[in-house]
Amino acid sequence: MPELKRLHADDAPAVLAFELANRAYFAASVSDRGDEFFDQFADRYSALLAEQEAGISAFYVLVAEDGSVLGRFNLYDFEDGTAELGYRVAQHVAGRGVATATVRELCRLASARHGLRTLRAGTSRGNAASQRVLAKAGFVPVGPADPVDLGGKAGIWYQRDLVLQP
Repeated sequence: MPELKRLHADDAPAVLAFELANRAYFAASVSDRGDEFFDQFADRYSALLAEQEAGISAFYVLVAEDGSVLGRFNLYDFEDGTAELGYRVAQHVAGRGVATATVRELCRLASARHGLRTLRAGTSRGNAASQRVLAKAGFVPVGPADPVDLGGKAGIWYQRDLVLQP
């Protein structure tokens, strides 16, 4: 059974393997992170852990029984009870309800563990799979997203009120 857990320094090799193995798959629906992301992975990873330690973000990984990463689920830019949600799942588990179930669990944790009241998530107009995940997890569209916010792609902002929805 996969486990959703907070990002830890020891997860770095598995997270890097996940990102590399799924790079082309992710690039089909979101902007590619570029070679620089991978060249500077250790520094970027340390920066994420520092953000998490500072309490301004919370990063999670969905880990399979064999220790491999099946997905990344991030809460970032905490401000006044609101945060943004970002996520990505491995190609070999996409379309199986993994993202939806994990986003629902993360919504519960966002409220219970992090005291958040509202989550926002942006997705490109062409990413129908992500739009379905958000809708199934109780998010509603709230307006257009500036392409600057989504790596150059036009999109839609979704939002979920964690206080009113179970």
